[in-house]
Amino acid sequence: MSKPLVYDLPTRLFHWVFAGLFVAIYGISNLIDDESSLFAYHMLLGMVMVVAVCMRLAWGAVGSRTARFGSFILHPKALLIYMKGIVMSGNARKLGRNPASSWAALIMMSLALGLALTGYWMATGQASHDVEEIHELMANGFLVVVLLHVGGIILHTLRHKDALGLSMVSGRKMPVDGEEGIASARPLVALLMAVGLISSVLWVFSHYQADTQQIVLFGQTWELGEQGREGNESLGKTDKAGYEKEHEEEEE
Repeated sequence: MSKPLVYDLPTRLFHWVFAGLFVAIYGISNLIDDESSLFAYHMLLGMVMVVAVCMRLAWGAVGSRTARFGSFILHPKALLIYMKGIVMSGNARKLGRNPASSWAALIMMSLALGLALTGYWMATGQASHDVEEIHELMANGFLVVVLLHVGGIILHTLRHKDALGLSMVSGRKMPVDGEEGIASARPLVALLMAVGLISSVLWVFSHYQADTQQIVLFGQTWELGEQGREGNESLGKTDKAGYEKEHEEEEE
């Protein structure tokens, strides 16, 4: 029995680029000392991740039927029924995204954008200690969702004897009665997406100044090194203290 095509090439490309970027970013931030010159690369790759997510958001609006966010199953009751079916009845297979993977994809993309926003505040000296704590909390939350997602894939594979993980390689899944696949893998769109991602990598890295660990984007200097950010914070505290002292002298 032939397997229907479910995931187009743009969706699969994003999936693996997104996964690879997360592993690299999380690995760098946790395995490399924050005073190392290599630490800045987790922020540079984070910028590329934002580009990838934006492309996926666009494709989720106009892409193939199974790539659109309208095909995501996000009702809480559907998630409970799906999880119960996986554990007990074994009748929870879906041709497209199931409720668990729908929620996982949505949460991971949301966390990626949240991390980008807090990272931007940190790099431009606008972040308080609380923002840094939130950034770290979201990063660890991202890891938890990833582990749950991988665990769900393993459980599905064992329960249904269906190698779900390979569907993001081939794009094909075991058939499900009453559900149809898609007609085209959209290779041209995938090619354009790949070109866009490569261009974003080249653009971001071409603006990065390794000697100062800074990057100038849209007329604004971002401090990607820990020492630079700490310097900005100290300068800000000094300026604030000076302003308060001057204000007190004027009142006297």
